[in-house]
Amino acid sequence: MTTDGVAYWKATLGLIRNVLIVWFIVSYGLGILFAPALNGIMLGGYPLGFWFAQQGSMYCFVAMIFVYAKMMGKIDEKFDVHED
Repeated sequence: MTTDGVAYWKATLGLIRNVLIVWFIVSYGLGILFAPALNGIMLGGYPLGFWFAQQGSMYCFVAMIFVYAKMMGKIDEKFDVHED
């Protein structure tokens, strides 16, 4: 594999790692670990920790799909492997 190929996969795997870190923090951290601390804040009549576990994490995950697609497009353009 060429140097560009190694750099491309390093950038791609770095992006995947970062997306998975955010996914873990949102799903496990905000939905489970920090839920008792967040429950003191109300959102729409529900405790924030409960809201993150039930609704907020899904909104974050959908947003992460769009962010991942945009960032992956930038990586593809940087290494000239994008589709025209």
